[in-house]
Amino acid sequence: MQLSFKAASRKRQAATLADLPAGSEAVIDRLDLPEDLASRLMELGFIPGHPVAAARNAPGGDPRVFRVEGAEIALRRETARHILIRKN
Repeated sequence: MQLSFKAASRKRQAATLADLPAGSEAVIDRLDLPEDLASRLMELGFIPGHPVAAARNAPGGDPRVFRVEGAEIALRRETARHILIRKN
C-alpha cells in the first residue's frame, strides 16, 4: 500500500519582500537579481542577513516603502519580488 501526501510533497515557495505586510519585519535572505541591480540595492542597505520592515504602500499599491539601515526606500513591487526574506 502506498500513501502520498500532496501537502508534504509540495515545495514551499519562498517569501519575498513583496509579500511582507505593512508594519511587519523580516530578515533579507538573498537577492535574486542581476549583479548590477543587486549591488546597487546592497549599497542602499538591502544586505542578506539584515532586517527590513515594510513601512507603507503608495495609493495604487506600487511602489512600496521599506525601512532598512535607518532609511526609507521605495521599491517597485516587481523588484521586491526578487528579494527573498525569512521571518525573524
